[in-house]
Amino acid sequence: MRPQQVGLTVAGMIVILSMVLAAGTIWLSLTDPATVANAVNEGEVSPFLEDLARVIFEALRGILRYL
Repeated sequence: MRPQQVGLTVAGMIVILSMVLAAGTIWLSLTDPATVANAVNEGEVSPFLEDLARVIFEALRGILRYL
């Protein structure tokens, strides 16, 4: 593999990961705004990250169920 291909592959994976995290954050903001508000006000991001991980896991599980 040439270095240009590796760079494009890494950049593509970063873009996909960023899109998944952004979509999960938006979904969590819409469906559970209290958790997001508490994370912002208190500076405690652990509950927010746990809920974000749960949302992404549930979405992946739903997608894999169709495969």
